[in-house]
Amino acid sequence: MRALLTDRKSGEVSTYDIPAPELRPGGLLVRTEYSAISAGTERSTLALSSKSLLAKAKARPDLVKQVLEYARQNGLKAAYDKVHAKLDTLTTLGYSCAGEVISVGDGVHEFCPGDRVACGGGSYANHAEINFVPRNLAVHIPLQVSTLAASVTTIGAIALQGFRQANLHIGETVAVIGAGLVGVLTIQIARAAGCRVVAIDLSPRRVECAAEFGAHVAIVANDPALVSNIKEFSRYGVDAAILTAATPSSEPAEMAARILRDRGRIIVVGDVGMGVSRSNMYAKELSLALSRSYGPGRYDPQYEEGGIDYPIGYIRWTERRNMEAFLDLLATGQIDVTPLLKHRYAIDQGARAYADLKNGLHTAILEYSGASTMSKKKVAAVVVGRPHFEGEVRVGCVGAGSFAASVIFPNLKSIKSVRLQSVSTISGASAVSAQRAFKFETVQQPSELLDDPNVDSAFILTRHDTHASLVAQAMRAGKSVFVEKPLAVDSEELAQLQELYAAQKCAGHGPFVMVGFNRRFAPFTEKIRQFFAGRREPMLIHARVNAGYIPHDHWIHTAGGRIVGEFCHFVDWAISVIGSPIYSVAATGLPDGTQYRSDNIAVTLKFADGSVANLLYLANGDRSVPKEFFEVFCQGMIARLHDFRTLELARNGGVQKFKSAQDKGHRRELQLTIDAIRSGKPSPIPFEELVEVTQTTFLVQRALATGEVIRLAQDAVAAVRGAPLPEMPDTVKGDFAATVDLAGA
Repeated sequence: MRALLTDRKSGEVSTYDIPAPELRPGGLLVRTEYSAISAGTERSTLALSSKSLLAKAKARPDLVKQVLEYARQNGLKAAYDKVHAKLDTLTTLGYSCAGEVISVGDGVHEFCPGDRVACGGGSYANHAEINFVPRNLAVHIPLQVSTLAASVTTIGAIALQGFRQANLHIGETVAVIGAGLVGVLTIQIARAAGCRVVAIDLSPRRVECAAEFGAHVAIVANDPALVSNIKEFSRYGVDAAILTAATPSSEPAEMAARILRDRGRIIVVGDVGMGVSRSNMYAKELSLALSRSYGPGRYDPQYEEGGIDYPIGYIRWTERRNMEAFLDLLATGQIDVTPLLKHRYAIDQGARAYADLKNGLHTAILEYSGASTMSKKKVAAVVVGRPHFEGEVRVGCVGAGSFAASVIFPNLKSIKSVRLQSVSTISGASAVSAQRAFKFETVQQPSELLDDPNVDSAFILTRHDTHASLVAQAMRAGKSVFVEKPLAVDSEELAQLQELYAAQKCAGHGPFVMVGFNRRFAPFTEKIRQFFAGRREPMLIHARVNAGYIPHDHWIHTAGGRIVGEFCHFVDWAISVIGSPIYSVAATGLPDGTQYRSDNIAVTLKFADGSVANLLYLANGDRSVPKEFFEVFCQGMIARLHDFRTLELARNGGVQKFKSAQDKGHRRELQLTIDAIRSGKPSPIPFEELVEVTQTTFLVQRALATGEVIRLAQDAVAAVRGAPLPEMPDTVKGDFAATVDLAGA
């Protein structure tokens, strides 16, 4: 399908052919008929993209701070690679469109194929022939409203939410400062609500348009008589000022303070400077509030992505209800957007449309003559024996996020025997970016890639809660699989993968599954294993992970959590160093609150050989302290590893010190994986061990919830490991509150 994308590095806008999105639960696929370009919002995004790197840094000091913190923890090269990968991408444009429903996903009952809908949301309602839209970001179009007019619905919802924040009533006077697209819609909404409207803009042309759209008084911002004329019209000063302009200057806010009545209200809708002087605000006891986009629900992933609505008795006007209300105003004729729909462009002329917006247009409409035929899902290929590759491995990657682009793709590209065959993502835009940057041969939908006979090995690099299903699909298609941790996010998913693995193994298909537990492959980890080689007694490991705070609404907390998704690395590291199965799990942690989500924990793992690992995973520390610190004690010897940069090995009163650039084992992990695939050897980490690590993280969650010390049944562990376990030394045996079956849990 065709879509309009922008280059983050240059700001250039072009039309690209990208894969159509796939239908997912909780949403619908929409064939776009029209999409609206907002002159203010989208042009400001492009303006930032077109700036030099230095100018970008000056414009976004908050992001510069994040980069510096990342460099402090991970090194300058890692930070450079991450920034470069982020900038060297194509991103979608648009957030307001309308069209026809093609199909609906599981859990969606209010829409049917053939329904006309208006859609909203950045990264969803894109300038693209087909869009996937979550249910809460789509609304039915009334019969009286054309699909063309409905394409501006999301922008209308922004204006409507700003008006609601102003808390205006019939007969009150409102000043709309900034007569762009959102401004003229706000003017019409205010008129429909019985308000007296003053419009102000720097452009005489836009002032004339504001009058045509219903403003009672329309004034050029630099008119010397502005304040006196407005006071004469309003008698007492305006009751509220809604700032819909787009400028870094604080002049719109200062102007609002001058024309407002005593205890008036300033509502900020547009991207304006808010450095209004205290004297002006204080003298009239003015209030200032911001309007958050389309309304309540915006930026809440549970509402927008999860489809969880807010109770109407508590939140009357959500973003979806604002969209519905705007369409009702269109249906009754109280708002007329016809003058805004004159400038229409085919999707292939999208770049020209953006260029023309610089000449003062309020908006441009992109029209789609008919979406290109969607790719049909193929029937899963019959599982065949895993081939013994003599030459190159044709790799297909599902997912192309920042980690994939900065770590996985560059390392894969550097391996001579790898051919980057195909890449796929949910949106398609990031897949095209990856193809352009790393020379993938094709771009596909995820299901197409996993069924493609030209792909030998599937690399799953997506969100954690999608891993298990994608791994299963790849295994059924007979592909070798590499999946970034975790393997699964709950016991049910893991059990299904175990069952599939066992069935294929019994059938002689030799499944290959590898998980990205890279730290065990780091050079300093190997030095530690060599240092303690031949040990004759148990060892004790202490690991402190200063993981850092992640906001409570971040996706990782709802996609398995940090214990399953990140802490698993350190369980695996301990297993790889000790080399013995886990015998029991105990865990405690700080209570969850408004900030933390089970990510300040202390975990004690006992191993079958008597070894102990004490693992601290912390979100409440300071990022100035390096992230990872490990100590290993055994047989009069000590190893101390500092963030995979320095290693100290102490023995017989002497200390050897090693230093290097940070290397967490990614390159070696991928090289060993590709070598194993080519030669037909087993995965670098046995599947049974991958299961053990994953199941242990689930037991950590259980131990935190119950306070139990959970012992793994030895016969079950032996079954998973594929060999009998040594008897646990009497000195480390104890009474445990619970016993679980690792193989069947």
